[in-house]
Amino acid sequence: MKKLIPPFTKETAIAKVQAAEDAWNSKNPEKVSMAYTIDSEWRNRDQFFKGRKAIVAFLTDKWKDETYYKLKKYLWSFTDNRISVRFEYEWQDGESGQWLRTHGNEHWEFDKEGKMQVRDMSANDIKINENERRI
Repeated sequence: MKKLIPPFTKETAIAKVQAAEDAWNSKNPEKVSMAYTIDSEWRNRDQFFKGRKAIVAFLTDKWKDETYYKLKKYLWSFTDNRISVRFEYEWQDGESGQWLRTHGNEHWEFDKEGKMQVRDMSANDIKINENERRI
């Protein structure tokens, strides 16, 4: 297996996206955070924060509320040290029980070791019925 570091090829960009999908589907905040630089900068919808500790806190809260979370990421484009993806994930609101599907885009920038130093995410949620789940 090739190292998943910049400059990316189509093969390594696809593998990097799959590795991110697999990590997020683990729902393990500590594991996920290790893919990011110590001072990684995030925008997640209307939230802006920086650093692995903030990433772990954010993901811990996220997965408390978003039960039965399942994610699929798709490579959109890539350059030497950047990757853009589109994604969708489905989840059940832990409080109301409502099922939702979230559609969005992420833009990633990596350092020379392949750690993500910038993550910029935009997304929208739509309500779905449980029998409409695709993932």
